[in-house]
Formats: sequence, structure tokens, C-alpha cells
Amino acid sequence: MPNIDLEIEYYNDLVESIYDAAQNNSSWSEPLEELRKLFGANYVTLILKQPLPDDEQGIGLMVAVGGNIDDESKIQYLPYGHTLTPFNDQEPNTIVTVDDLMDEQQWIESSYRRHWCMHNDVYHVMAVDISIPDVGNLPFRITRGEADTAFSAEDKALCQFFVSHLRRALGIHLQLNRSESLGSMYSQAIGRLSIATIKIDEQGKVLDQNIFAREIIDAGDGLKIVCGKLTATSSSDNRELKHLVKGAFERARNNRKNILPEAMSVSRPSCEVNLGIVVEVIPGLDWAEGKGQAQAIVYIRDSVSKSQASSDMAKKLFGLTPAETALSLQLTNGLSLEEASEALNIRRNTARAHLRAIFSKTGVRRQTELVRIFLNSVAALGYNNVDSKSNDIRTEE
Repeated sequence: MPNIDLEIEYYNDLVESIYDAAQNNSSWSEPLEELRKLFGANYVTLILKQPLPDDEQGIGLMVAVGGNIDDESKIQYLPYGHTLTPFNDQEPNTIVTVDDLMDEQQWIESSYRRHWCMHNDVYHVMAVDISIPDVGNLPFRITRGEADTAFSAEDKALCQFFVSHLRRALGIHLQLNRSESLGSMYSQAIGRLSIATIKIDEQGKVLDQNIFAREIIDAGDGLKIVCGKLTATSSSDNRELKHLVKGAFERARNNRKNILPEAMSVSRPSCEVNLGIVVEVIPGLDWAEGKGQAQAIVYIRDSVSKSQASSDMAKKLFGLTPAETALSLQLTNGLSLEEASEALNIRRNTARAHLRAIFSKTGVRRQTELVRIFLNSVAALGYNNVDSKSNDIRTEE
């Protein structure tokens, strides 16, 4: 094995920067820049997303450092000669250089060098396709100019050390991104169901909240934030809320399995139907028990809030016309047939005709059944801001 002379402190700092980048998209250029300096390279490139096979322009997402690439251009979509490069289809996680694939004259005459490398003074190339589970291979390239020395066996051995760390860090990075995307999707789904969520700590301090929670807090009708803490408007409700939160955290500490959420209702100064509240402690890791900040999610449901059902999705689910969909959504929001016809600016006879057609298409016979199937359908999961406007359309007779 070639002798690798590298100070342990420098090696440690470089490895740390690789794993730091796993947690931050914009940090990948930092370890790549250090690798560029270490190998005396003019460019280091990590291709995060390769072009599709039928992409004629060959645009891929990559992190590139070196040459005249400025900070703003280090992570960008750039052309990549994926159909011309001789480094494709190599054994994953194995370092190869030009000398491993062809002789110097073949390299000089290759289309890839003439069309993609020559203009950037890329002559010596050390390449590896880093395999990531459930993703595929991510090309990693280190290059030098024609006036520089070729990559040696020692260079390849040293690069192999870092490839193992890059592989693990990229895997962590993709898992974190996937978890974040999944969490965001679940959060959006909860929001589309008109459920307000507030994240709190053990003292009731508000750490985060979604848009529906913000609307409830801003209204000050039952709940508010005082000195950063979630507080009920009524003093008796506030005492019960504090007791509920405290009890939820205590039960979570004493029994980590099968913890049922705690619930209560909160009265409202407006005399509207009480707000429903559920407190659920976010499960922690067994090995991290007692460490870090314990947190809980407060779910709040406003029973009188309007349904967020998507008009477009409701049309597709039930085969309704735009006029029938608009009427159905008004009825779902608690209006009577007469009130809905006024809201939509249509005659009552027209509303009754629409309702008969709705009954026929949905297979129900009563308004209560219609409201039930709409509220229990997936229509709300297709809600967006555009739908919030389209639900209020005026229907032509």
C-alpha cells in the first residue's frame, strides 16, 4: 500500500467538513475546496444529479470548485457530457484515472477531452462514481491542467480514503433531505385538514406554529401567546392547560410506550363552539433520555372553521360540475340551502336542481350525508391558495 503522509489534525478537519456538509446543502463547496488544495487540482466536481438519458442539452446539478468559479456559481445546473465521458459505467467506489482507461494519444484525440475538457485546461482526471443506496451513482471528479503532473498511485489511495467518507456523508445528507421532505408533506397535509399545530417545550413556550394556529392566536378567541407561552384566555382554562401540558410530559418520562395524547376544550369569549385541544409529546430516543429539550405538539381544531376542500379535487372525486361543486362546498361549510344560494347569487330553484344532481351523482339522499362524505373525503388534501378563491365563485344560472 502506498505511503500516505497526511497530518492527523488536517485529516480530521477535512473529514469534519465533509460530515458538516451532510447537514447543509450550501456547505458542500467547503470540503471540495479543501480537497482541491490537497490534490493540487484545478477543479473538483461532485455531480449530484446527472442529466436524463434523453436530455440533449445534458444539464446536470453539480457542485464545482476551482478555476474562475465564483461563490454564487459553486452549486448550479451545468452542462455535463454524460454521453461522451469515458468515465461512465466504471466499478462504483473505485478510483480510476485516464491512464487506467486508455493511452495518452487516445485521450488527446477523444471527443470528451476536445469538447469538454480542453477549454478549461482539464487534462489529468481522477474519477470515481460514488454509490448511494436507493439513489444510484454520483460522479466525483478531481482534475489537473496539462502542465501539472499526472495523478499517482498515492493520489488514488488518498482519494479512496475520502471516498468512503463522502459516500457516508452523501447518504446521510439524502436521508435528512428525505426525512425533511416527508415531514413537510405531513405538516402540509395536517394544515390542509384545517388542523392548527403548535410546537411547545415543557414550560409551554411556543417554538413553532402553522398558519392555522397563527390565525387562531391572532384572533385571540380562546388562545393567545403571553410572554412567548401558549395561554388560554380563560383563567380556569389556562390552569387546566398548564396541568395538561405538565401531565403529558410527566407521563412521557415515566412510560415511554403507548402514551395516549391528552385532550381538553377551551372556551371562547365570542361564545362560538369551544376549541378542541390535544397535547402529544414528541417521542425522544431512549439513549438520549433526559438530554436536550423535550417538546410536544398541541393540535387545535376549530369546529366552526370553513372546510378547506379543494374544488378541483372535489369535481374529480364526485364527477360534479363547477356549479354543483361550489354549492356542495357551501353546504359543507354549514350553510343551509337558502343561505348557500344567496352566497352563490343563484335562485333557490336553481340550487335545488343542483342539489338533486349532486344527490344523484354521490348516491346520498340527505344534506347531512353529503356533508359527511365531503368532510371524510380526500378533497381537503388537494387544497391550495387558488382553491380558496375558487370556492367563492359566483355561479351562472
